Amino acid sequence: MSLTVLTHPLIQHKLTILRDTETGVKVFREIVSEIAMLMCYEAMRDLPLEEIEVETPVATARSMTLEGKKLTLAPILRAGLGMVDGVLSLVPSAKVAHIGLYRDHETLQPVTYYCKLPPSIAERDCFLLDPMLATGGTATAAAQFLKDAGARTIKLLSILCAPQGVEKLEREHPEVDVYTCSVDSHLNDLGYIVPGLGDAGDRIFGTG
Repeated sequence: MSLTVLTHPLIQHKLTILRDTETGVKVFREIVSEIAMLMCYEAMRDLPLEEIEVETPVATARSMTLEGKKLTLAPILRAGLGMVDGVLSLVPSAKVAHIGLYRDHETLQPVTYYCKLPPSIAERDCFLLDPMLATGGTATAAAQFLKDAGARTIKLLSILCAPQGVEKLEREHPEVDVYTCSVDSHLNDLGYIVPGLGDAGDRIFGTG
């Protein structure tokens, strides 16, 4: 598994805003979207290209375009929804899957309640979106859904990771590459990332 920690100054600055307990819902939601866009830019550096011919106002040009089927974004509900618009701003033609998982607060195990994938997902590169990779339970379950459907490649974009989540994902899905802004210290007894930024879903949607 490849783990890429994105250290761009803009990303790190925006991450600090997310961590701040004084950051309100509106700003938090906007920053999550902005960070997702910046993460997407880095995670898609190796997308395959093909050369095509286009007419410019001046002459015919040989130019590059993305090769193959359009991409699929797969946010893990509900917090992953906060990252979708940022990625779509760069790749507006991407299909959007929806994977509904939540972590049981007592067992810390993932519980599935919804999964809707594009029919042609076997021909697509997939990007899992989830702001937090904590225990790794929901991410590994979501990756399994995509693999079972035949996804060509899978990458996970998580704003924050805990070492335990990275280790679990690597153990169960070593072919899934991870892009994150920080690997934090550890998980507390409730399964929250420390120092983290709290519950991302609650802070995005104002339900905390």
